[in-house]
Amino acid sequence: MRNRKKSVLISCLGIVASLSLAACSSGSSSSDTSSAAGGDSSTSSSAGGNELDGVSITVGSKNFTENILLGEMLVQALEHQGANVTDQTNLGGTSVNRQALMSGDIDVYPDYNGTGWTVHLGQEDPSNDPQTLFDKTAKMDLEKNQIKWVGMSKFNDTYGFAANGDLAKKQPDGSFDFQSMADYLKANPDATLCLESEFPDRPDGLILFENATGYSVPQSQIKILDTGLIYTQTSQGECQFGEVFTTDGRISALNLSLVNDPGVMILYNASYTFRDKVYEAHADTYDKIANTILDSLDNTKMAELNAKVDVEGKDAKDVAASYLDSIGL
Repeated sequence: MRNRKKSVLISCLGIVASLSLAACSSGSSSSDTSSAAGGDSSTSSSAGGNELDGVSITVGSKNFTENILLGEMLVQALEHQGANVTDQTNLGGTSVNRQALMSGDIDVYPDYNGTGWTVHLGQEDPSNDPQTLFDKTAKMDLEKNQIKWVGMSKFNDTYGFAANGDLAKKQPDGSFDFQSMADYLKANPDATLCLESEFPDRPDGLILFENATGYSVPQSQIKILDTGLIYTQTSQGECQFGEVFTTDGRISALNLSLVNDPGVMILYNASYTFRDKVYEAHADTYDKIANTILDSLDNTKMAELNAKVDVEGKDAKDVAASYLDSIGL
């Protein structure tokens, strides 16, 4: 999504080849392996099942936990299929990863359908159906930019807001919704809304909240923080409200209360975005890997994995490896 810093499989020999998962709706797989980008495609079907032997590929990710995990899952999956992977996960924000993908500095990174539609393609009125939004985004990005969207997660990690838990308890029903949050900010000019640096200017960011509630948040009420600090500072009451990602495990672990979204924020289902030239060289393998990773990730599971890193302090590489093992790869 987004900039969730946001821009992933331990597999046994031959395991990807045995997968029977269908390719995602972004388009049919190509069997053309005559010009593998960055590698020798003649070895991609070598005995032993390492379908990507001799292929060099660079994987990026945004610099937030969820996107790093998705990137690490892909790194490990590709490596165990024989690829020579340059790991550029935790590369930076949305714009950094997208520019690196477009320039060829990286070959693939995880992104979100809502971000693709609104930020990368500059479109308005995104569909509230995840498959429709994916299909439209994937089709347009491929035609305009030769970027291939592969796989789609079940989880929707949309932008949202969390209130300080103690503050939320004082509300009549024990929580805020978007309108009551706006009303509180309007009535309390000293209240602070903590945001990431990109959020105030993103077309899928603060503007959606402002349009829905009729309250334009003044600069005096906005404090820009790094992602992790938003959660801790809001939990401690230094921020009354903070921008969050709705699958973040810290929401339930810390003194935070998710602000109820009546359907304002855009959908953010994750996919892997490839340079199409790279994708087409080994499309079947990339389809199988991406779909296998993403098929088992619903909101509950993704929040659980995020919490292992952000709350329990585990290394993202280890969490990614454990997840891949748990789904049989």
